[in-house]
Amino acid sequence: MKYLIEVEKAKEAADGRPSRGPVYRSSFAKDGFPVPAKGMDSCWDIFRMSVEKYPNNRMLGRRHIVNGEAGKYVWLTYKEVYDMVIKVGNSIRSCGIEKGGKCGIYGANCSEWVISMEACNAHGIYCVPLYDTLGAGAVEFIINHAEVSIAFVEEKKLPELLKTLANTSQHLKTIVSFGKVTSEQKEEVEKTAVKIFSWDEFLQLGEDKQFELPVKNKSDISTIMYTSGTTGDPKGVLISNESIVTLIAGVNRLLESVNEELNHKDVYMSYLPLAHIFDRVIEECFISHGASIGFWRGDVKLLIEDLGELKPTIFCAVPRVLDRVYSGLTQKVNTGSFFKNKLFNVAYSYKLNSMRKGNKFAEAAPICDKIVFNKVKQGLGGNVRLILSGAAPLSSHVEGFLKVVTCAHVLQGYGLTETCAGTFVSLPNEMSMLGTVGPPVPNVDVCLESVPEMGYDALGSTPRGEICVKGKTLFSGYYKREDLTNEVMIDGWFHTGDVGEWQADGSLKIIDRKKNIFKLSQGEYVAVENLENIYSQATGVDSVWVYGNSFESFLVAVVNPNKDALERWAQENEISGDFTSLCENPKAREHILGELTKTGKEKKMKGFELIKVVHLDPVPFDMDRDLLTPTYKKKRPQLLKFYQSTIDSMYKSSK
Repeated sequence: MKYLIEVEKAKEAADGRPSRGPVYRSSFAKDGFPVPAKGMDSCWDIFRMSVEKYPNNRMLGRRHIVNGEAGKYVWLTYKEVYDMVIKVGNSIRSCGIEKGGKCGIYGANCSEWVISMEACNAHGIYCVPLYDTLGAGAVEFIINHAEVSIAFVEEKKLPELLKTLANTSQHLKTIVSFGKVTSEQKEEVEKTAVKIFSWDEFLQLGEDKQFELPVKNKSDISTIMYTSGTTGDPKGVLISNESIVTLIAGVNRLLESVNEELNHKDVYMSYLPLAHIFDRVIEECFISHGASIGFWRGDVKLLIEDLGELKPTIFCAVPRVLDRVYSGLTQKVNTGSFFKNKLFNVAYSYKLNSMRKGNKFAEAAPICDKIVFNKVKQGLGGNVRLILSGAAPLSSHVEGFLKVVTCAHVLQGYGLTETCAGTFVSLPNEMSMLGTVGPPVPNVDVCLESVPEMGYDALGSTPRGEICVKGKTLFSGYYKREDLTNEVMIDGWFHTGDVGEWQADGSLKIIDRKKNIFKLSQGEYVAVENLENIYSQATGVDSVWVYGNSFESFLVAVVNPNKDALERWAQENEISGDFTSLCENPKAREHILGELTKTGKEKKMKGFELIKVVHLDPVPFDMDRDLLTPTYKKKRPQLLKFYQSTIDSMYKSSK
């Protein structure tokens, strides 16, 4: 396989473990994995070394707002950010927080987010992002579980945080707003033993104090990132300094190998949440090169306008954002004049064929780029050379379309919080990698492990199995949950729960999910078993199978309604028909959906966890149709196969 080298032979099944395919690594690491730059042992070193090398480079930028109008980006240099980081660090330490303490950060990406994070890095304090998409009570859970003693908070998130104080003030002692604090908020907090500061007040706290920066080791934890658990409680993923500096070394080697290395002139649009590993490590990569990071205004409708002003060179996205770009572009083409439509389609076919023949995208159709596709390029600011999609799978038709029209490399990556994000990434100018996540990044070893119960054989002619990863980028365990760590870490191999299939060129295609947890297209995890347990409590519901996938943004469900309850409801509402015909009645579907929604809202489910469309099946899920195991567990692959056409029409009907 072109982009892989084998480092260990395959293993047959033994000692209760399934068989395992050969162990591979990237051909870009054939002489060994790249090592981090000399002296780069921690996340603090990443920043410190760039401040020394590029003190006057633009580091963090935001739109200047005058009378409600957004103007140009205004910038803080690396040296200016450093001076603020030292001040914030002294203020944190003057609150009595030492190395190994826990600091929460809650809010949308902004300069203060990065400054607070770097202050944690400087003093060896664990950075603990707080975010509410993990469900009701997640912020409270994380503060208590991680024992967060100080939290930095975006001004508009303060009310959310203050709501938790009744249950979090045993740990949380200091709150710092990224902006102002109202007198009402001060009064509310004064009732507890917690102190609250505006950003400016907090900076003055350490004004006349100077604290020594502690020694930071590679093995020290840099951040605890909480991610969804299958049973409801988020899991705290421990990420060490070594994981992040090793990842950067691998990404640098990869980009150098394909002539796309980053440099200090690169510009990045920061809008994906810094609370997630994908954006955090991308921003660390940019900081390591002395490059510039501009923040969006926090509104997806204004993102294109922000891009036009910032003119980034690298654009990272989740599929949901790229789907929007695709829809917007195709709509423009379809509603344009006959001539424009024809011109676009001819240019598109010509360039696509040229790229399929092996021509590099920049040389495939320069005239088409100039006349037809330049407008698309300008729409992203005009300077984008790499578009990286991660966090959920990108549809092949969207990926293929964007590869042609954006005049940039469109690459798809794959990784988890536990692998410190980037583990696989497709390569520029390789059209055969369309629909895959490419080969591994040159800092990990990977193999596939057979999943016999799902019929996946890692030793088959088309090797398929659970993706397993080994290397220094791996997490250090789940915080306070050794039991969960031991479930996924076996003999040094992290078991991802995703099923992959090797392609002939050494790229990997994600084809399935081993665990009953999946992502929606916007990147949100859904722990489906947990949801089904809740929804089965709804009035009139005997059993429910919830379905979603990474190409859709909402959930659908097949419900076995309770016969007596549905017939009673029909009688009360003067609706005639037997049980089977009632299940086909749109009003009955609406009634059951209403009951599910009511239950979901009572249990404080997030919007994306609510079911949008239901199908009522009068026949209960059973073993005869191979939909249940003998212990009455749902066979999800079989359920999907059985109800595939129903699922398709449910998604179609709601679009």
